[in-house]
Amino acid sequence: MNLSRSSGILLHPTSLPNRYGIGDFGKSAYDFVDFLHDSGCQLWQTLPLGPTGFGDSPYQSFSTFAGNPYLISPDLLLEDDLLHPNDLMEDLDFNDDFVDYGRIIGWKLNLLERAFIRFTRDPKLARRDFNIFCEKNSDWLEDYALFMALKEANGGGSWSAWDADLRNREKSVLANAKKELKVGIERFSFYQYLFFRQWDSLRAYAKKKKIQMIGDIPIFVSYDSADLWANPELFFLDEKKLPTVVAGVPPDYFSKTGQLWGNPLYDWKQHKKTDYAWWIKRLRAILKMVDIVRLDHFRGFAGYWEVPAKNLTAEHGRWMPGPGAELFNALRVALGDLPIIAEDLGEITPDVFELRDQFNLPGMKILQFGFSDESNPFLPHHYPENCVAYTGTHDNDTARGWYDSASEQERDFARRYLSVDGSDIAWDLIRALWHSHAALVLAPMQDLLSLGNEARMNYPGHAAGNWSWRMRGEMLGEELMAKLRALNENSGRL
Repeated sequence: MNLSRSSGILLHPTSLPNRYGIGDFGKSAYDFVDFLHDSGCQLWQTLPLGPTGFGDSPYQSFSTFAGNPYLISPDLLLEDDLLHPNDLMEDLDFNDDFVDYGRIIGWKLNLLERAFIRFTRDPKLARRDFNIFCEKNSDWLEDYALFMALKEANGGGSWSAWDADLRNREKSVLANAKKELKVGIERFSFYQYLFFRQWDSLRAYAKKKKIQMIGDIPIFVSYDSADLWANPELFFLDEKKLPTVVAGVPPDYFSKTGQLWGNPLYDWKQHKKTDYAWWIKRLRAILKMVDIVRLDHFRGFAGYWEVPAKNLTAEHGRWMPGPGAELFNALRVALGDLPIIAEDLGEITPDVFELRDQFNLPGMKILQFGFSDESNPFLPHHYPENCVAYTGTHDNDTARGWYDSASEQERDFARRYLSVDGSDIAWDLIRALWHSHAALVLAPMQDLLSLGNEARMNYPGHAAGNWSWRMRGEMLGEELMAKLRALNENSGRL
């Protein structure tokens, strides 16, 4: 991938401001695109955009192809005559500073169901466009909508608790389910139509403003997903369709017992037999949505940590070989140039860097990790041009939060390295990053706003309380825009 010197902001749409309790693809998303453009940035990076399940994590989705219905804008539904003004007249008291998922999910789904009812009662409301969307996306949408309708009919629990004939996708049983759940299937398909209609319009606006979208693909999929239910042969499952081995990372400096993610693992031999058709389909789908893809846990394609499913921690596992160059050769043959950012962080072995460099993929640099000594590769003077550098990511504390909790040794080295007193540490890091040789540089919105630990997006390993930070509308002011534009100009990134 050829990179031109540019800059951007990491901000998940759920963090955008509005009165509906969770950010969406409405006016504030367009305002954010304008802010990026006016400040001289060219990149907007999001987290995965799929429908979220337990824990509200974008990295645990019900589908790797579907979109998150909570991101659908009520205001745009009103403009499309899919809601009545009375539907939005209630006095909402959602929090402006964080997403209270427990409150907003029921409210948002109720609102979307009203839009669906209005849609079904008036055939003039985009029925032809809806049918075209369903036909074009049938290769994933039919399985997803049926999965979600079955999940709803079974009380919302995991598909592992369904009747055996549904778990095993018996043809006659699925045929009956499609008849009985016809309305639910159409409703879940309609939500996807709305999501992609609104996202495609937002992305088209971003293109006009010369803003590129950077998306995110988790390497693994959730067990409780349409992907696994529809393609069990591609994963290590037993006769009851339960995982035999799961994903994680071994013990390291950050965790004495490692991290047990619990995601089912791919049977790469089966993927190879299909010439990696599912992965080609997956990349093709995301590249219709975004311009560049961050490939999460890239090291797993070289080698991954396999843990027996019965284990309670990730301590006792083994390294297994990933698909390596074979997968990326297949992707390149099918899709051409691979606009992929390799998330090459963590305990990395030489084979991971070799795989990354074989396909000329830029890796990631995190400035927060750099302040141990002069030889640390995360310090800006070590950055190659072919990399993507960040002050921090969604998995790190904010720049201010990091500085406040760092050891005095790290803080002292950071002050001396940056020639600063630490009073404006977030912007000190941003300036150092922007003036580095890295082709692409990004900062989380929280760092541009100099926010502390209270604005952290995620604590890895914590099952709840994450992904909730929201930005207030007044935070995107002219002063911040001018400050960022001046930095982009001075660093040659305008």
